[in-house]
Amino acid sequence: MNEILEFISSNLQMIYIIILSVFVGIEVIKSIPAVLHTPLMSGANALSGVVIIGAILVMLHSDPSNYVSLVLGFVAVVLGILNVVGGFTVTNRMLDMFKKKK
Repeated sequence: MNEILEFISSNLQMIYIIILSVFVGIEVIKSIPAVLHTPLMSGANALSGVVIIGAILVMLHSDPSNYVSLVLGFVAVVLGILNVVGGFTVTNRMLDMFKKKK
């Protein structure tokens, strides 16, 4: 427990930045019109691909006994893959709306 409290106290500014970026991201996403969701989803897919590659690299270079970095890397890879698959699914469904019906 002391390790967790020490980590939080030594990285307090970074935690504040993450919390602030979450609130800013929520406000930005709420104000986007529905017409722009498909182009933005493509950009989100590209960013999620970068997150996946970065998480894999972090996992490769981490110490095998450091379970925190391995678990966080694994969670980042899984969430990035879910975001990419969900983005492609939403983009495909939106593009299907513009196809001519038989």
